[in-house]
Parts: sequence; structure tokens; C-alpha cells
Amino acid sequence: MGKYWVGPLTRCCFSTYPSSGSELTAEFTNLCSKGLLKQAFDRFSSHIWSEPTLFSHLLQSCISQDSPSLGKQLHSVIITSGCSSNKFISNHLLNLYSKCGQLDAAIALFGVMPGKNIMSCNILINGYFRKGDWESARKVFDEMPERNVATWSAMVAGLTQFRFNEEGLGSFSRMHELGFLPDEFTLGSVLRGCAGLRALVAGRQVHGYARKCGFDFDLVVVSSLAHMYLKCGNLGEGERLIRAMPSQSVVTWNMLIAGRAQNGYPEEVLDQYNMMKMAGFRPDRITFVSVISSCSELATLGQGQQIHAEVVKAGASSTLSVISSLISMYSRCGCLEDSLKVFLECKNGDVVCWSSMIAAYGFHGRGVEAIDLFNQMEQQEKFEANDVTFLSLLYTCSHCGLKEEGTEFFELMVEKYGFKPRIEHYTCMVDLLGRYGSLKEAETLIRSMPVKADVIIWKTLLFACKIHKKAEMARRIAEDVFRLDPWDPVSYVLLSNIHASDKRWDDVSDVRKEMTERKLKKEPGVSWLEVKNQIHQFCVGDKSHPKSAEIDSYLRELTSEMKKRGYVPDIDSVLHDMDVEDKENNLVHHSEKLAIAFALLYTTAGTPIRVIKNLRVCSDCHVAIKYISDISNREIIVRDCSRFHHFKNGKCSCGDYW
Repeated sequence: MGKYWVGPLTRCCFSTYPSSGSELTAEFTNLCSKGLLKQAFDRFSSHIWSEPTLFSHLLQSCISQDSPSLGKQLHSVIITSGCSSNKFISNHLLNLYSKCGQLDAAIALFGVMPGKNIMSCNILINGYFRKGDWESARKVFDEMPERNVATWSAMVAGLTQFRFNEEGLGSFSRMHELGFLPDEFTLGSVLRGCAGLRALVAGRQVHGYARKCGFDFDLVVVSSLAHMYLKCGNLGEGERLIRAMPSQSVVTWNMLIAGRAQNGYPEEVLDQYNMMKMAGFRPDRITFVSVISSCSELATLGQGQQIHAEVVKAGASSTLSVISSLISMYSRCGCLEDSLKVFLECKNGDVVCWSSMIAAYGFHGRGVEAIDLFNQMEQQEKFEANDVTFLSLLYTCSHCGLKEEGTEFFELMVEKYGFKPRIEHYTCMVDLLGRYGSLKEAETLIRSMPVKADVIIWKTLLFACKIHKKAEMARRIAEDVFRLDPWDPVSYVLLSNIHASDKRWDDVSDVRKEMTERKLKKEPGVSWLEVKNQIHQFCVGDKSHPKSAEIDSYLRELTSEMKKRGYVPDIDSVLHDMDVEDKENNLVHHSEKLAIAFALLYTTAGTPIRVIKNLRVCSDCHVAIKYISDISNREIIVRDCSRFHHFKNGKCSCGDYW
């Protein structure tokens, strides 16, 4: 259409019109619904003149075509026709500007509208939420003298969309108190809020309310209920609702898969994925994100590579959420170069992709590269970092000993970008300061920060006490930990190990006695690796593996060779009161050593070995693996509970700072 397609309002061709007014309107609306605006206007301009409310159909068609330029031309005609004071037409104009991303034009129109009503305000509230300006939306809402069900529904939906879930649930409660009955979309929004808060009790209450209002079989409500139950960890109820739906679809399969992924069942995610394909459904980008994330959790590189091939085949390799997941997956499987390859092949990445690559560098202890990438993102690509970007940077600095840089990033996040640090940001700062040895500074930060301290941040400081052998401080910090969570065995084990390092065996005995009384058990060290698409798992002192005898024999030979080269077992890292020989035997059979010995025996010479461990690598294993990498001339990549270690030629990528 040309720039000036709107002809004079007096133009008409009466010979082509149907005979009655209703037929005229029917043909006119039919043309508008098909997007034939010029034809509709040219043929029925006289009819529009006699019935100005028909402008609404033209404006609605502009929205469908996402054409604000045509809308502005119509706006000019509406002003010329003298219909701009008509509330009905003005609200349609307001709706057009709001939905077509012209919020400034919508605000200007709202400011001069002579007769604003509830619908006008509702439209502007939705417009503000679309732009992410929830504060302005709240201001319009607060200033409204009267509200209807659509007003309350818009606020509930908008607040939950921006994860102000408590406020969203509060608005829903107030809406109910005032006697407004929600529709299926409002219930869907409030259930998403319950899911975001993991508020199972509130979700059950909404479920009962939905049943009472007759929404038992509404697809929107049932889907939202299933999502809420899955997100809250009640897989049984969530899956029951999904399987009771009259028909299955890619959407329902995605909910099942995402539910398993979010609740920590990555193996079952892969099973569900295979069942989905067997049932004849084609995975989409949402499916791939969940499945790739599960491969990340399991560190199953072979399966991850297979899923990547299926992503390419399905034409989803340019989807940014999938690209970000692939970057993370390869990183967590120990293949940083493959992460970088995926990142570099992405031509139109967003801040999430860049943040994922920064996190990948940090996870592998490549602090300089992570910071360089952030500077490139900010200065060359002009992307605005988000709070997750800064979380990745702070994590990177804490694991690379970059105290000054980490402190600068924290200040940049607050002062330049205006982000309010979350508890996760403060935890990274405490980790950074604690690892660096600034324990008093870390404690001061916890006690002075504006957010409430949780057990994780106190455990982070307790762990720093263990690293730097600050037994007295550890006992004091442990009191804060146990006050918040007296049932977490990790905290007791940490304190016990700190006492053991200080040779305070009576205190060790007291802590272990407390654990026994509370029936708490230490999590055993477990390591695993993937060989020929099969997972091999090893526990400390494990004799259950079919090749256990060969592994044990080879480890003894390997230990003998290591000792010839200068290796001295770190018996101080065995935090038990036993003799030297027993301590050495204990060290030999740590799970990561068993896994590495198996890999050296049964994988091709020269190929990298990738091992995953559920706990932090102990100091003795860290030294031993450096020797093993030199003796075997193999790169050994170990992922422990917090980072990657790349052992090669007798050195580790962490520089012994971990």
C-alpha cells in the first residue's frame, strides 16, 4: 500500500454495494478481517461516514497486520471526520498504539482523551506491562476511581509475568474479596504465580476454587494447574492432570518433560523424550531446551551430541534459547571449545547467549577470557548486561581469585545498571572474599546486607573457614548455620572436618554424635564417566564394579610410579583418627581415582578423560591427578560440585586456587 492509501471520505461506488445495512457491514468486516484495508475503505467510505464505529474494524485490522503506520493514517482521518471524541473509537486507537509497540503515542492519546473510561485505563495498563514498565502500570491502576474484572485480571497477569508473584496473588485475593469472578486466563495467571513461588498450598486452594467455578475441564486452567503441581514438586498430581486431558500434544509432552527436569530427574527426562518421539510427536525448541539441560546435569556428552544433531535436523539450531542451552551443555560436559564453537556460529546472539558463554568461561576457570567477553559485549555489541550476567562474572572472579575485579563488577551492577543485588549475588561476593582470605570482610557483608541471610550464604562462609583453617570462627558461624537449618548433614560434616584438621578429635566425636542422634548421614563421594554411551559410576572404596580387581591393581602400580616422581600422599586430608597406612589406603580408593584408573585402562590412548564428581575434589586427589596426567600423557577433565579442573602435563587449570 502507498503512503497515502486512505481516500476522501465522500468517495463511494453505490452500484457495488449490497442492498441492506447489515449486508454492507458484513461485507466490510469480512474485507477487514482479511487485511484488505484499502479495498474496504475505498468501497465503503460512505458507509463508514454514516456509521463511524466501523473505524474499529479498520483499526483492528491494523493490529492484526502489526502496522502502526496505517493506524496513524486512520487516526488522521478520524480527527478530520470529527470522530476523535468518540470513546469507542478512541479506545480502539489506544489499543492499536498499545499493541503495536507505540506506547509513547498511546500515552499522548490517553492524555488528551476527553472521556476516559475503565477500558481506556485497562488498555494503558496492558501497554505498560508489554513494555516492561510495571511501575507505571501500577500507578494507572492505583489512580483509577473504578475498576472492573478486566482491570484486576490485567494486574494479576502483569505482576506474575514479571515474577512479582506475591503481589499477583495478593491482587487476586483482593479481587475475590471485592466479588469479581475471574475467567480462565486470570486463573491461569494466578496459578503461574503459585508455581513461581512453589506455593503448593496456595495452588491447591486455587485448584479448589477453579473446580467450584466450573473450570474443571477448561484446557487453559487444567494446563496451568498441571504446570503448578509439576513446578511445586508434586509430579504425581501434575502428571495425572496431563494424562487425563482428552488429547495429548507437543505441549503436554513438553510439560511432562519440563516437570521431570525441574524436579531433578534428568535420566527420566531422556526416557520421556524417547517416548515422545516413539508416540509420533516432533520435539520443538521448548523440548530441546529441557532435554539439553538434562544432558548438562548428567554430563552425558554422547547423548548431548546426539540431541544437538537432532536440533540441527529439526531446524531449531538458530533458536537463541536452544543455542544458550547448547553452550551450557558443552561447557558442563567439559568441552569448552565446543561451547565456544556454538557461540561463534551464532550470528545474532542476545544477552542470554553472551551470559551463557561468560558463565562457561567462569566454570572452567578462564577468568580473563570471561571478563574480556563481557567488555566486548558491553562496548562493541552494545548489549545491556542483566543480573544473571553479573552473577556469572562474580562466580568467575570468586573461583579465579580476582577480588578487586569482582568488587568492581558488584559496584558496576548496582551503580551503573541499577540492579538490586539478590541473595545469590551476595553469596558470590561472600565466596569471593572467603576464598581470598578476607573472612571478616565476608562476615561483615552478610550481617550488613539489606536482604535476609539464608543458610547457603552462611555455609559458604563456613566453607571458607575450612579452607583457611579458622576453627574458632567456624564454630561461631556454625551456630548461624544450625539455627537456620539444623537438619542439613553437609554443615555438620564441614564443622567436623574443620575440627579434624585442628586435631580436635573430641569435638569431632561430639559433632558425629549429634549427627547420629538426628539420623543424619554424610553424602558419600561419587564419581562417574561416560564410556561408549554407557555411564560407569564409582563410590569411595567401591568394590562393586565388574572391573574392580583390575582397577585396584592398576591404581597400586600408578601410585608406586607417582611416588617415584615425588608424590607424597596428603594423609592430613583424611579426617579420621587412624594410622598412616590406613589413611594412605583410604586416599587410593577415592571415587575420582577409581574412575580415572578405569578410564586409563578402557579408553583409547591420547583421548581426554572426563570425570564428574558430586563433591569437591580433595587436596590429595588434586595433587595425584596432576601426576597421573603427566605419567599417562592424557588430559583429565574433572567437574566437581563447583567448577572444572583441566589437568594436563602435570598442571591444573585452576592454578591450585579452588
